[in-house]
Amino acid sequence: MAIQQLNAEQLYHVAKLEQLPCKSTKELPPLDEIVGQERAQKAVEFAMSIKEKGYNIYAIGRNGLGKRTMIMRYLSRHKYETDNLYDWCYVANFDDIRTPRVLKLPRGVGSAFRQDIEKLMTKLMNGMPLAFDNELYIGRAEKLKNQLDQKQQSELENITKDAKEKGISLTITNQGEYQFVALNGEELHTEESFDALTKKEQEHFSQTIDELEVALRNMVRHLTEWEESYTEKIKKLNDDVTLDVVAHFIKQLKQDYSQYAEIKSYLTDLQKDILENVDIFLEGAGEQGDIATAALDKKLPRRYKVNVLVSRCSDDFPIVVEENPNYHSLFGYVETATYKGTVFTDFSLIRAGSLHKANGGVLMMDAVKVLEQPYVWDGLKRALRSRQISFTSLEKEVTLTGTVSLDPEPIPLDVKIILFGDYRTYELLAHYDPEFSELFRVTADFEDEMKRTDDTELHYARFISSIVHDSSLLHCDRKAIARIIEHSSRMAGDQSKLSLHSAHIANLLRESNYVAKQANSNMIRQSHVEEALSNQQMRVNRLQESVMETFSNGTTLIQTEGSAVGQVNALSVLATKDHMFGAPNRITATTSYGEGDIIDIERSVDLGGSIHSKGVMILSAYLNSVFGRTARVPLTTTITFEQSYGGVDGDSASMAEFCAIVSAFSKQPNRQDIAITGSMNQFGESQPIGGVNEKIEGFFDVCCIKGRSHSQGVIIPQANKHNLMLRPDIVRAVEKGEFNIWAISHVSEAIEIFTGKKVGIATEDGSYPVDSIYGLAQAKLNALRK
Repeated sequence: MAIQQLNAEQLYHVAKLEQLPCKSTKELPPLDEIVGQERAQKAVEFAMSIKEKGYNIYAIGRNGLGKRTMIMRYLSRHKYETDNLYDWCYVANFDDIRTPRVLKLPRGVGSAFRQDIEKLMTKLMNGMPLAFDNELYIGRAEKLKNQLDQKQQSELENITKDAKEKGISLTITNQGEYQFVALNGEELHTEESFDALTKKEQEHFSQTIDELEVALRNMVRHLTEWEESYTEKIKKLNDDVTLDVVAHFIKQLKQDYSQYAEIKSYLTDLQKDILENVDIFLEGAGEQGDIATAALDKKLPRRYKVNVLVSRCSDDFPIVVEENPNYHSLFGYVETATYKGTVFTDFSLIRAGSLHKANGGVLMMDAVKVLEQPYVWDGLKRALRSRQISFTSLEKEVTLTGTVSLDPEPIPLDVKIILFGDYRTYELLAHYDPEFSELFRVTADFEDEMKRTDDTELHYARFISSIVHDSSLLHCDRKAIARIIEHSSRMAGDQSKLSLHSAHIANLLRESNYVAKQANSNMIRQSHVEEALSNQQMRVNRLQESVMETFSNGTTLIQTEGSAVGQVNALSVLATKDHMFGAPNRITATTSYGEGDIIDIERSVDLGGSIHSKGVMILSAYLNSVFGRTARVPLTTTITFEQSYGGVDGDSASMAEFCAIVSAFSKQPNRQDIAITGSMNQFGESQPIGGVNEKIEGFFDVCCIKGRSHSQGVIIPQANKHNLMLRPDIVRAVEKGEFNIWAISHVSEAIEIFTGKKVGIATEDGSYPVDSIYGLAQAKLNALRK
């Protein structure tokens, strides 16, 4: 069995960029699609092409993949139909003022129509009083008034004359009422003089007065009819004058907007309502002006305003990102104003939400934020189901008694919703909300990484160029591009993969741009990228420095030279939120006479996780298959991570633990200048683990602290070879023969490296050669059995 020792070329995949057609990102065309996300891109293309209800998108992927940036870049660089983009306006419904009408107008028409209506109102506010304050109108009105007065005066004179002939006078009391009084010659009778008359004379006067009062009542009835006729004539006069003014001003508007049926209908209703409410324009800056001022608006009649809810000034495809999707910001709301202590509202105070602004386009939101806000998810589903936006106040949603408010006509909804979220949120929605799958039928699943080939490296270089162009950064030269691609492989933890964590790459480019500008460079070069990476690590590696300090001052016991029985240097990874690094751990194994049990101290004190315990059980099974085929192993073995005071989990130390146990069984020392990482199965085969780069670098750093020697090295599983993207100093050390990395496929190979002796191959009866490691261990076990 040949043990493979890796050379320098196998430790780092250099980006040669042989297909790169230029020397920098200046000549490299930006990427106009989603890098490395063919599956997600096809999903977005599919959803955007289907107009039917329910084909909204849920974009799945962990944070930092640049899902939103990628989709926005894709949408902004692809042309979509803009025929369904409209201006949406609210105007008064003169038949029912509580239900404002909605106008659906071609883009750009809404704002122009609002301005024209404002100009019309300004002309009417100025022109209407003039129309009622001129000699022609005053003369016609006075003529009608005089005709009424003449009729009244003539009738009154007739009754007065008739009464006087009958000895009766028609007088007016202090209260303004008509009264008949008997005459005593030319004077009015007093009570005394009237009482002095004979009874027959008194009865005559009373009967005459009754007859005159009947005549007076008939006259009053005629007067009422004449006044009603006069009022109708005055109203007709006013209507004629108003119509002359309105028709003069509105005629041109009707011609300008003759092709828009909704506007023509509204202008007809507007003209009719102005005729009925002409007093609004004759009151000057009265109450209407005060209300307008209270609402911080122009002093124009609120009743005739045009509230442009959404105005499309251009034919750009609307792409809206809602960062705070609460109920009002998403669905819009109706404001209120205060006038003389009274709160009021009207259609001109309706305000648009993100759904209105994105209507005809795309609205993007974070799924978790949508679910965090009360009533938003239900409201969103209701809007998508009905395909219309209704202004249902939140107060009505949360209370049993609704206040008197507006009930505007709903607006038809044609929008694509893109929710961004992780797998956990997606699973919860799919499991607990049956409507979710109906409304979000398309899943855009974003990958964490992509394959690394010559073609994809060129693709990735164009992705880097996209970030540079979009953020207006200094351009990257060829070597800087290569270094970023190599760092992306390191992030992916695989020589054959590239990380798609675009947020990290964008941050690296911005920081490299800063370093380059500080150095007065006209371009981002490899050295600037290296310095930016070094600065990033320096900001987050405080814990790493603290851990390494324990090795330098001897707090953590470790040997990087010599050999020891039952002792192995294993490799582990420590991680914070922003940083991951490796450090060696000493694993020790001791034996005593017993029943063949393996006692895992970590598990016994509840410091070992379930995966670590599984690893111990697997190595126990393999140990028994090696030494316990014919009889029980007569030893109890105790293993532990020395100086480990926190939780331990994972099975990446199982090969190290097995090597320590075999050393304890055979009493053959293990080299301490070598560390090992890797898990194993029940057949002793090595299995890949995570964090292999950090683990190797951690042991190398400890070797530098304790003292370097050319015999030092690390054993890793064969399956982890493709994960190697090591630091340049380690690659150079391996190249010079000053550090060693072995890739093994079986734990027996590790034992041979540690002890310098063959493991040995079992014969048919299960015995091993006496000079092999397994043979020495077996001999000691047999002696104990006897």
